[in-house]
Amino acid sequence: MVAVLGVDACTAGWVAVELRDARFAGARLATDLRSLLREAEEARIGGGGVEVVAVDMPLGLLDTGWRRADAEAAALLGRLRGSVFRVPPSEVWQEEYYEDANRRCRELTGAGLSRQSWGLAVKLREANGCLADAGADRLFEVHPEVSFWALAGKTPLAHRKKSWAGQMARRSLLEAAGVVLPDELGDVGRVPPDDVLDAAAAAWSAQRIAQGRARPLPDPPQYDSRGRAVAIWY
Repeated sequence: MVAVLGVDACTAGWVAVELRDARFAGARLATDLRSLLREAEEARIGGGGVEVVAVDMPLGLLDTGWRRADAEAAALLGRLRGSVFRVPPSEVWQEEYYEDANRRCRELTGAGLSRQSWGLAVKLREANGCLADAGADRLFEVHPEVSFWALAGKTPLAHRKKSWAGQMARRSLLEAAGVVLPDELGDVGRVPPDDVLDAAAAAWSAQRIAQGRARPLPDPPQYDSRGRAVAIWY
């Protein structure tokens, strides 16, 4: 049995959807990513745990320049390209305040840093801090809209994820792939529906990674200074 976990950042922390043999096996909410990964590792050691964790958060930062993964993902998504944020070099994320990060970004790339991108800072640092603990062979970066693009036959979706039509379309795509989310999710039910759908799409990509069927953006990936792949998988 192959068990995987798809994780999405949300206001309450991190929401995770688990698949076992490509079928929904549960959902849970955690205040920090490290605890989710620790639970997954403990279960794996016990013989029934998660093999791959796919996270909707940039993993792997370059020393210079913009990541190709973000540019290629945006190019695929058409009118939904705004859901992909450009991720600047690692030094930018070491700054404490947006104004300093924006200035540093201009120095390194010639362009500024959007406030939306800077909004990722806390969870981006948290996720990248977990890379060493989880291992680069188990923790992967995904982008749910890229996953839904792949689920839809490599076609951009027509409606945004917060709209009724968008959520119904995304749920239908997941169901067609065998990922059937229950109507009742307990405590996870208080998480915005689009975050739960994003976690489920991440889990679908995690399943493909575990099966060796996933593809990276870019292909082949870029690599960071530690030799880890910097790519969005789908």
